[in-house]
This record gives sequence, C-alpha cells and structure tokens, in this order.
Amino acid sequence: MKKLQLLILALGMWTTYATAQPITAGADTRVQTIYGTIEGYKDGSIYTFKGIKYANAERFMPPVAPDHFEGIRQCKLYGPQAPQSESLRWNGNNQSDYAFGNQFVLEPMDEKECLVLNVWTPSINDSKRRPVFVWIHGGGYATGSGHDLPCYEGRAMAEFGDIVVVNLNHRLNILGFTDMRGLGGKYSQSVNLGMQDIVKALEWIRDNISRFGGNPDEVTIAGQSGGGGKVSTLLAMPSAKGLFKRAIVQSGSTLRQGDAEASRKFGVALAEELGLTADASADFSRFTYDELNAASSRVGRRGIRAGFGPVVDGVILPQHPFAPASELSRDVPMLIGTNFNEFTFDIGKPLTEDEAKARVTQRMGAERGEQFYNAFRKAYPKAEARDMTYIDTGFRASAVRQAEAKYKQGGAPAYLYMFNWRPKSNALGASHGMELPFMLHNVSLQREMTGASDDAYQLEKVVASIWLSFIKTGNPNVKGIPTWKPFDSESRVTMVIDNKCEAVSSLDDDLMKLSNPAW
Repeated sequence: MKKLQLLILALGMWTTYATAQPITAGADTRVQTIYGTIEGYKDGSIYTFKGIKYANAERFMPPVAPDHFEGIRQCKLYGPQAPQSESLRWNGNNQSDYAFGNQFVLEPMDEKECLVLNVWTPSINDSKRRPVFVWIHGGGYATGSGHDLPCYEGRAMAEFGDIVVVNLNHRLNILGFTDMRGLGGKYSQSVNLGMQDIVKALEWIRDNISRFGGNPDEVTIAGQSGGGGKVSTLLAMPSAKGLFKRAIVQSGSTLRQGDAEASRKFGVALAEELGLTADASADFSRFTYDELNAASSRVGRRGIRAGFGPVVDGVILPQHPFAPASELSRDVPMLIGTNFNEFTFDIGKPLTEDEAKARVTQRMGAERGEQFYNAFRKAYPKAEARDMTYIDTGFRASAVRQAEAKYKQGGAPAYLYMFNWRPKSNALGASHGMELPFMLHNVSLQREMTGASDDAYQLEKVVASIWLSFIKTGNPNVKGIPTWKPFDSESRVTMVIDNKCEAVSSLDDDLMKLSNPAW
C-alpha cells in the first residue's frame, strides 16, 4: 500500500513538471521601445519584461525621459527599489501572523536605478490592443516597491484576463517627497517628486505599451493603501490627465493632502541643517541617504515638521484630490473600497457578546459605547461578537466620503465595496491587504496569507473577475454576484465581498457617523 502511495505521489509530481509551461528567451522576446530594444522572456503564454527604465532623475529634481541606448538591453530581473529606511523595512525578526502572511520580499535599494517598471503581456509586436492595468504599490509614501509582496507579480492576471499588467517603483520618503521649492531656481518644480515619477511612468506606458500588445487609451490605474492615496492624488494632477481612463482605490481613499507652506519651510531648513546655502546653488548630491535622514530628524526636533507625502503646491497638485473631487477626473469611473478589519491583524480570540460590549464601553465610555454597540448590531446583525472590537471605521469612512464626493461631481460613476472574507488558517481576518492575492489572481503566491483553502481559490475567480470587468468596461458587475449599482446619495450601495457577495444599501452609516464626529 505504501509503495502504491509513493507511486501515485511520484506520478503526480511528474505530471506537474511535465505539464509546466517552458520559459524561453531570445529574438522573439524583444521589443523595440522608443528608447531602444529590450529583451524579456516568455513564461508559458506570457511575455515578461522586468526592470525597464522609464525615467532618470537627479537628487531632488523632477524626473526626465530615460536615455536612448544602442544594442539590446536585458530586462529579465526586477530592478532595485527606492531607498527606504531599514527600520521601516521587513527585517525578518517579526514572527507575527501579519509578517508571515505577507511574506515581504527584501530587495536591493538604489537611488539612481529605482525608476523602473515591469510588464506582463500575452503578446508583443502585433496589432493586439488589450486593456492595460497599472498597479501602484502601497507602503504609504515611505516604503514598498512593485515587487515587495509575492502577489504583485502580474503574470497570472495577464493570462487570466487577457490584459497587459504593469507595476512600477518610484522615489519615496525624503527623496520622493521633500519640498525644495523654497530654494528657487532649478528647484522651483522640486515638489511631489514621487508623484511626478509615477506620471513619467504613465507617459512611458502611453508612448510604448502598444508595442507590448496594450491599448494606451484603455489604461486603469490602481493601488492599495499608500498606492490608493497615490491614485487619489493622480486624479487631481493636470500632468496625469489623459494618461488613464479608470481608477481603483483600495484601502487608501485620500480626500486631502499636505500643507505646502509647512513643506516649503522644511526643505529650506533641511538645506541649512546640512550646512548648505538655502538657494538654488545648494548641492545635496554629496550626502548619503542616511545623512539626509539624520539631518531630517534634527530639523524635526527643532519643531519644523513636514510629512513626507504629497502637498497641494498649486501647480503639480493644484487642489486637494477629493475636497471636492477634482474636475480633472470627472469622466473617470472609480472602484473604491476597504477591508472589514484593516489594521487589526489578530482577531483570533473569541469573545462573548458581553465581553465584546464591555471592551467597547471601556474604550468609549458608557454612553458612546452603548451607541456604538447598537449601531454595530444594526449594520452587522449576524457578525461575531468579537467583530465589534476589530472593525475598521477609519478607512471605511474615507472610502464612503470619496464615493460621495465622486457622486456629487455628477460625472462618471463610483462603485463602493467592502472585502469581508477572512482566512480560517490564521487570525488575520479581513485585514489590510487581504484582498490583494484575490484581485491579482495570485492566491497561489500568497498561500501563507490566505491559507490556500478551497473557498479561497473559489473566491479568487470571483474577485479577479470583478476587477477585470471594471478594468475592461468601467463596470464591476459580473455573473455570480448581485446587481451592483453605482454609489449615490440615496441608495448608498456597498458590495460586501465574501464567499457569498451581497449588495447592501446604507450599510453602516450610523456606525460611521458615530465613529467619525466630523462626518
């Protein structure tokens, strides 16, 4: 019997290897971009190009087009990520379910070579014109890359949806979001540099993606967490207008951005802290990344603070993205949503109704605790008791407000969702990023997060199909889910995505109002 089991196992392994699709490279995997010829490789039916340079940039300067080159440039490896502080990077010491589930990828960092993008496509050098999906990574505006999670790989989505998938790296933190306009001269446009990088990537896509089987007039931008904030911001940037047709914001709805006056003062103070003259002659190139960060900390301790993120500078970003919604994106349909738990990463301990209620009361006080309990039970009558202590209200409130702002604009529709599925193999719940393997059709690459259960693979097909439908048509409705109406001020529909999807009107308005006094 044991020998038979071993034989069956061996045959199964042989079948897996025998049916695996080959990887090839050579002349038939080359594309002539407008800057030169690049060579990728073909992974089964999908052509893959990694580490394509889309721009050049000097420190604290706006990006410019990449250099033209002769010969054939190999694009088979992911490029380096933008420099980011080691204290913010996954370093292997944290053994939490969150760290284990995410399986963060450690990558080399390089300031000069980080402006790269990756492309996956079913065909090249032909007349095909497929929709293009551009994924913008999370990590706030400080960390991350287009490949720091295994599920960011675009191959499966390109194959499943017959689309072109692109993701990218851009400058971050002090290098990407220090405002140097106060120095004048050559620094007069040195603001929101990380966002300017993303626009340069979109311009590269506009100019080159047809050679990769993509349609530059059918581009969807999408991002999660900080990536959602970047998508929100792009919707209000004049330089990005016309570079995309649709937009998806996942757990990153951003209504307002930073204060330009404070950010300008910070850039001047940073130059002075480094011993430089605070004018256009300032040369930051001789300082290491760590020296810049150390100087930044000293400036902050003097009370001059500016968060490293986008600011409303009046030119690159003329207004707050959704306060109200920018007219630049009136005709851009949106898919907007959050996850039920977001930044709660351990929901493993069951609670009785009384225990959960007691925790809420302890946190909010007797009166507000009672109101919260009633509002929660009104919105989620079938939820487990512990859910009332782990539910997200911040991300969700911002998403609803963004959908409202989009609706009030009177242009293209917005569709609102909540991802409510949770794995049984760990205590992560429907935490921040849990939807990523599903919508990217990569549950198999993020098994530690999802548990690789049968229902996870079944849900993957539904969720990936929803995203693909929106990418292709601007409408997320697909077979197998209830009719999904655009958000409006009366019905206020949210699609709850779970093993069984449900379209709910005014899902949790009372809970949101109670949790967000400024609502």
